[in-house]
Amino acid sequence: MLTLELHNRIIANRDWATLFFLVCVVIIALNKNISAQKFKEFVNLFSSDKYNKSNKDATKSSNGFLISMFIVQLITISFFIFMVLNEFRAVAKTNFIIFIQIITFVTVFILGKYLIDKIIAETFDIEEFADQFSLLKVNYRSYFAFLLLPILVFMYYNSFDYSVLIWIIFIVIATLNTATYFSAIEMYQNLIKRKLFYFILYLCTLEIAPYYFMYNWFLKN
Repeated sequence: MLTLELHNRIIANRDWATLFFLVCVVIIALNKNISAQKFKEFVNLFSSDKYNKSNKDATKSSNGFLISMFIVQLITISFFIFMVLNEFRAVAKTNFIIFIQIITFVTVFILGKYLIDKIIAETFDIEEFADQFSLLKVNYRSYFAFLLLPILVFMYYNSFDYSVLIWIIFIVIATLNTATYFSAIEMYQNLIKRKLFYFILYLCTLEIAPYYFMYNWFLKN
């Protein structure tokens, strides 16, 4: 006699991820329609320096654009970390709680680093360089997040081995950070020459040490 054994069909809930991706798409669409010229400059960031120059003089519209794209950056970075952990089989793609923990950590880390940045810059009397350097980092990382978003959507909703893709993204991130440093040094080389010692301390304290400690913590855990 044929015996039928029934199993519950478990459907993974990914609605929360769709909601976060949708928030990013809505922000980008609103910026494209409300600030068309600024969005055009932003899209051409790698081929033109107009976007960086236009953001030096802060206005309400530029602040709104920066903050909204920073939100996209936070979500995208958090999803990338989430996907890396998933690739290492540390978390499941459907684990909403872990993602909230990641995005909270990323937000606190970046904002906390920015506040410490301001304090150290004032102490070393290099506020002008620190402000413009922070702005450059936000601009380029927001741009990279903008490009990375569709890749993450594809990775999240498809099951395949994307370890090679993750390493490529890591290399691009390292290259982008290096290019940002060189760009900032070129723009403020006269100021840096006058305060080279403080500049080296600034880089070691805020641009090397935090990521070194995070790397060691990640390896241990």
